[in-house]
Amino acid sequence: MAKDKTMYVCSECGQESVKWVGRCPSCGQWNTMKEFKAGPASPSKGGKLSSPLWGGQAGASPLPLQDIKADQEVRIDMGDGELNRVLGGGLVEGSLVLLGGEPGIGKSTLILQTVLRLKDKKVLYVSGEESARQIKLRADRLIGGKGQEASDKLILCETSLEAIYKHIAEEQPDLVVIDSFQSIQSEGVESSPGSLSQIRECAASLLKFTKSGGCSVILIGHITKEGTLAGPKVLEHIVDCVLQFEGDQHYMYRILRSQKNRFGSTSELGIYEMLQGGLRQVSNPSELLLTEGREGLSGIAICSAIEGVRPLLIETQALVSTAAYGTPQRSATGFDTRRLGMLLAVLEKRVGFKLAQKDVFLNIAGGLRVTDPAMDLSVIAAVLSSNVDAAIDADTCMCGEVGLSGEIRPVARLEQRIAEAEKLGFRRMLVPAQGLKGIDQKCLKLDLVPVRRVAEAVRELFG
Repeated sequence: MAKDKTMYVCSECGQESVKWVGRCPSCGQWNTMKEFKAGPASPSKGGKLSSPLWGGQAGASPLPLQDIKADQEVRIDMGDGELNRVLGGGLVEGSLVLLGGEPGIGKSTLILQTVLRLKDKKVLYVSGEESARQIKLRADRLIGGKGQEASDKLILCETSLEAIYKHIAEEQPDLVVIDSFQSIQSEGVESSPGSLSQIRECAASLLKFTKSGGCSVILIGHITKEGTLAGPKVLEHIVDCVLQFEGDQHYMYRILRSQKNRFGSTSELGIYEMLQGGLRQVSNPSELLLTEGREGLSGIAICSAIEGVRPLLIETQALVSTAAYGTPQRSATGFDTRRLGMLLAVLEKRVGFKLAQKDVFLNIAGGLRVTDPAMDLSVIAAVLSSNVDAAIDADTCMCGEVGLSGEIRPVARLEQRIAEAEKLGFRRMLVPAQGLKGIDQKCLKLDLVPVRRVAEAVRELFG
């Protein structure tokens, strides 16, 4: 009897080793090498190697690049504008998509309400965690009890991958959804569901199925306590698209990001609002992210930011108070704390505001996490507004990156930021002076105030 070949695989980067080591030689992480049984170690028949992912076509031969036809991918309209945008224009036929997120964030709700909207598409929804009755109750809540309109949506409660393949061959669906991927197991792997061996082998088998002419497959996966997808890192390398569904359960907004996409951009994001009847697409998130009645409130500044390819008007909130316990606190929610410390140092060195003995708290309204460098100017404005207890005009917004010398650096796609602010009725906007080249200000309904340094922006905002 052939003996099972035991290997050790790094859960962070996928590096393989024949023996256990405390530190991964590839990524340098400690205690990430997990035992993996690769099956019987038997030599290949006929001396030919076969690929474990693609099945190894013996007659395959290399082709010149100019002889390969590159047709446009056939995409499935998911009936969800936000999801289509993140996927790059729709779901590519024959693709393998992985959706991850925290428990209770709404992953199953998002996919279920999406497949229920698909018309003329036969969908097989495989559940390894919930019963058919539970899925039926959720579906009735999402579509208002019109279950007779979803006769082409099939529900299967199964955890065996071989049994799932059997039902796929019988039903011939256009789309397969597996919820969740960690509950699926293959009979050819002797380990429990969710283990490293099961996840790796099942993902490789599903990829071979989709690329050999099978239908598209959407996998719903768990995440670890660190916020990463559960399973080996090689799982993210195998699939075609990795989507992250994130948000705070105490907020009603949910954000869908693309971490990897072989058929589109990874800079897209979709925004949803969690309601009683499911998730609602937010086509204009700027109006929801801005607080009404903010006139006269200090510590609030509005920034015209870019997330993905869409402009957003984001409310930056700051609170500056005297340090009560001796050591000043620096806390930021939705913003990089280290960048906040850098901006506070610029304020003290270049503008002369002494904040070394004061607590500074920063919050991006709506539960968003923003990485756009154009937020720098609004962060500084909100901090100064709270420090002097003077409100910024409600019809004023801004954008600009702040350098270490106190200069306001130009930002990308300024015209889109201006158009978004103009659409929402803002009358004045502080912009970097170096970025106004080529912009026709005569056609605008708002006044552009060019600023070159932080001190100039302070004078424009507070006199």
